[in-house]
Amino acid sequence: MTQALVGIIGGSGLYQMDALENAQEHVMATPFGAPSDVLVTGSVHGVPAVFLARHARGHRLLPFEVPYRANIHAMKQLGVRYIVSVSAVGSLREDFKPLDMVLPDQFIDLTKRRDSTFFGHGAVAHVSMAQPVCPAAAGVLARAVRSVLAADASGHGVTLHQGGTYVCIEGPQFSSLAESHWYRSMGAGVIGMTNMPEAKLAREAQIAYTTLAMVTDFDCWHPREAQVNANMALANLLKNAGRAQQVVAEAIRLLGAEHPASEAHTALHNALVTQPDAMAPEVRARLATLLP
Repeated sequence: MTQALVGIIGGSGLYQMDALENAQEHVMATPFGAPSDVLVTGSVHGVPAVFLARHARGHRLLPFEVPYRANIHAMKQLGVRYIVSVSAVGSLREDFKPLDMVLPDQFIDLTKRRDSTFFGHGAVAHVSMAQPVCPAAAGVLARAVRSVLAADASGHGVTLHQGGTYVCIEGPQFSSLAESHWYRSMGAGVIGMTNMPEAKLAREAQIAYTTLAMVTDFDCWHPREAQVNANMALANLLKNAGRAQQVVAEAIRLLGAEHPASEAHTALHNALVTQPDAMAPEVRARLATLLP
């Protein structure tokens, strides 16, 4: 099967990867169902990569309808070692302005109805999520953002914020005003609906995960800015879409050149409670792609 080093998960407004050369579509099956859409493999700067539209092309899946387990499992089947997730987010801080780019390093998971682990039903594992984002991969992504912004004459006024907490809500509704103020009181910097359980599952699959969060609005907490709506968020996201494509392409180039080491790549070594020889044959078969 075609192999890929870097997996790109495109969120709202990013439904294809323009830089992919020799693109091939793959309809994939996993023990956890079908992924959101076809996976598109190819190469970027000579680096094998794969792209998946998180919400499917045409944006047909609500955040809680996204088959997160199938998406990550399919990436693992293709040999992915690094995932760059691209997501639209609202800002919970005055200094995180619309069109800015944020590289969160922490998450608060407030989702309610999503399957968040590959384990259970005969196998137990507890991975560490102290650092849910791979610092090495995030460092590469930061360099890619800076490189693109430095070369982009239209990017003046767009700021990169490295670090911060992403609070993930269930959706699909946006926050109430009381909720928005609550999230700010937690110290969260941005709010979105999709990076959980995506980051948890990537860690269980021993894939280094990082996310490019593109600010589209101020949620609803800001006393002087308009309350977020879908049209506003998508309009600002589309203004950043070309820049995001360039950032992702440069990140793929750097990851392919450097292959940074990541603790995520051995995340299961100290996490498996049920050893493979103690699992029933059907359980081992279900988890075979994931087990070290």
